[in-house]
Amino acid sequence: MANDFSSVPESALARLGHQLYQRALVRRDQEPITDPRGQPIGWLLDTRMPMLEGEVFDEIGDVLAERLRARGIGQVAGFGYGSFPIVCSILGASAEEGQAKFKGGFVRERRKAYGRRRLIEGPIERDQPVVLVDDILNSGRSAARAIALLRSDGFQVPGVLTLFNFTWSGGKSRIEGEGLWVESLLELNLRDGSRAATTSGDRR
Repeated sequence: MANDFSSVPESALARLGHQLYQRALVRRDQEPITDPRGQPIGWLLDTRMPMLEGEVFDEIGDVLAERLRARGIGQVAGFGYGSFPIVCSILGASAEEGQAKFKGGFVRERRKAYGRRRLIEGPIERDQPVVLVDDILNSGRSAARAIALLRSDGFQVPGVLTLFNFTWSGGKSRIEGEGLWVESLLELNLRDGSRAATTSGDRR
């Protein structure tokens, strides 16, 4: 069953989370969708759809950039297709006078065998912290893999920032267990009908 946002206060953050969720939601009655094993599933979130719309792209970038600046972070890296537009939205975020623009990078599955032979692409620097950004935190295995690759190449990774966190999958605990902070724009809990979704702002 899809999440119901009727219980979420209509703040600017909740509105944005609602808009992002509704545009990313794909249901089985709309098109055939499967899990990684090829089995039919009832729904999924395809965040690339809303994130590749200019208006949503800009707004998400500004929100995430504000949160990163509040933590003193100026560099972000992504791992996988879902992260690519998110990294770019943060790089293009509005900046007030005196604020530096972000630097971004992308994590390869393995070091490129030719050319510059890089594992991490982009101008991010090893002497400054870099936060991993992604669309969805589920089991945390993909994030843990990206963190390991960044660290193996000499980068400091203090935290993970995502659009959605599937609270029932334990990914947040997995990453926090490695000593990192985890923050998500929206917490999704399909197993709690009384409050299916909350913004991170509601928890503070």
